[in-house]
Amino acid sequence: MSNWLKFVIVFASAFVLMLAFRALALSVYTVDGKGLQPVYIRGDRLLVNKWSYGLRIDGGGMLPYSRLLRKPIERGDIVLFDFPEDTIQGEFIARCKAVPGDSIRIQNRMVVIPGLKDCADADYYWLEALHPRNPADSKIFGLISERNIIGRVVTILYSHDDSKNILEGYRQERIFQ
Repeated sequence: MSNWLKFVIVFASAFVLMLAFRALALSVYTVDGKGLQPVYIRGDRLLVNKWSYGLRIDGGGMLPYSRLLRKPIERGDIVLFDFPEDTIQGEFIARCKAVPGDSIRIQNRMVVIPGLKDCADADYYWLEALHPRNPADSKIFGLISERNIIGRVVTILYSHDDSKNILEGYRQERIFQ
């Protein structure tokens, strides 16, 4: 086998492994707007651990939804999730305020635990946006199913002000926060 073919095979294998790792374990998401302030600001690159709650298997209707090595989502975790049924496109970040078994009550746009509405139904969570004016959370859409929770936000990998050039825009004070 020629040297160039060996190189191509090694490079292709490394590329496939990197894609599999990114799809199954860790991903980087960029904060685009002001809806996550003051915790996250525009330009933050967030590291999301997709294995935090177990490997999410959603067969797209061909296989039943499940999680391998399932771990519970805990109250206070900041999670990345998507909305069911194509309500809104994209991924969103929110803090888990209530877990299965909790009861909640909304009073003046605040969640009070215990209360009237029950999260105990088969792995539904009450997720609240980090910024009070961000409507992408349970106050608008109700309880969010575990199958829509992608993973836990681990840290800010780095932050870059996109209005500046590539060398000047890095915010050193926000690296690994």
